[in-house]
Amino acid sequence: MLNPQLKVQALRPDREVLTRQLLPYFIGISGKTVGASGLSMHLVVIPPGARAEPHIHLGYETGIYVLEGTVLTRWGRNLENETVSQTGDFLFIPPGVPHEAINLSSVTPARAVVARNDPSEQDRVEPYSVKHTVGS
Repeated sequence: MLNPQLKVQALRPDREVLTRQLLPYFIGISGKTVGASGLSMHLVVIPPGARAEPHIHLGYETGIYVLEGTVLTRWGRNLENETVSQTGDFLFIPPGVPHEAINLSSVTPARAVVARNDPSEQDRVEPYSVKHTVGS
């Protein structure tokens, strides 16, 4: 028998929120909005020329689908690695990998759908400080 508490829910984000990464998010599916227990899904906008603050995701994977724009993702202990994602590309970020996203356009925003296997919106995002070592 179907649990009467379970239901299909549609929603449209009604406001922009500023994330810990200092980027505008439009909150979609999460534990708070629809009672999700293992998923969150949002729209992120990176303004022209803007970048996310370096950060890590504690204990969950992140999948990103770029709807519009070209984004440079720097990642690794010293953000020494680079990956460029364009409209139509998917990007996977494993748990605990330091990274930052940079919109490579100075005139158009980049937009992406962000999905996580965690129902929290921002609770387990932590700032990351790059620590340069001698010789790096």
